[in-house]
Amino acid sequence: MTKIALLGAGGKMGVRLATNLHGTDYDVAHVEVSEAGRERLKAATGLDCVEQGQALSRADAVVLAVPDRAIGAVSHEIIDRLDPGTAVIVLDAAAPHAGEMPKRDDVTYFVTHPCHPPIFNDEEGEDRLDFFGGVKAKQHIVCALMQGPEEHYAMCEAISREIWKPVMRSHRVTVEQLAILEPALSETVGATLALALRDATDEAVRRGVPEQAAHDFMLGHINIELAIAFGIFPGGQFSDGALKAIDTAKPVIFRDGWLDRVFDPDAVLASVKEICHPDD
Repeated sequence: MTKIALLGAGGKMGVRLATNLHGTDYDVAHVEVSEAGRERLKAATGLDCVEQGQALSRADAVVLAVPDRAIGAVSHEIIDRLDPGTAVIVLDAAAPHAGEMPKRDDVTYFVTHPCHPPIFNDEEGEDRLDFFGGVKAKQHIVCALMQGPEEHYAMCEAISREIWKPVMRSHRVTVEQLAILEPALSETVGATLALALRDATDEAVRRGVPEQAAHDFMLGHINIELAIAFGIFPGGQFSDGALKAIDTAKPVIFRDGWLDRVFDPDAVLASVKEICHPDD
């Protein structure tokens, strides 16, 4: 039986993962440093925690369900306690891409991250309210083998499918590509533009549009506009008026060369370093 040491098991993410791993064929040892976290895990799952040394002993895989800023410190703390061949699974590309992982050639580093349930899906009822995923709504995931033998990819991907389940597609990428996906694509661009849409909606309300009307109008239009932009709406196309508005708006809203600046490798690297060391 594959043994997994789940570090940070009492945190918000840790409880999610512990819940999904509970009842699987894996032997999971849960580690949580805070009393509040241990109580949270117990209340949510009925599971108890063990000491870190006990969890790491003979572990086949170690899942680091801890904040990005703590990945470096935690991984350096445990690295000498791991058996050769142990797989360390990180849930975000920030620390690995920023060079936070300790150097040790005989352990595997694997990175996995959820795509979250897509906007266009077949979920029904309360399942549609699982916006994060990993509870009821299906989602895709991305995985990267940073270092280690190829056979460890299959083992770690199988664990990833359990912790993020229910999973549809699993995409194999490099750590650098995963850093392009997050933070660059999903946060630097996606989250920023999402908040810009909210700011614009609030401005419409400030200018007299009823709030509910503004929200209904924007959220409905985003749905069809994304479907057209990503080719999901067969035969869908923007109207001539919309195309004219887009051409006029682009130079007003966006600076020339913004894509190059956001996705430049140095910019992506600087972004992940800031995530790992937010107070520097």
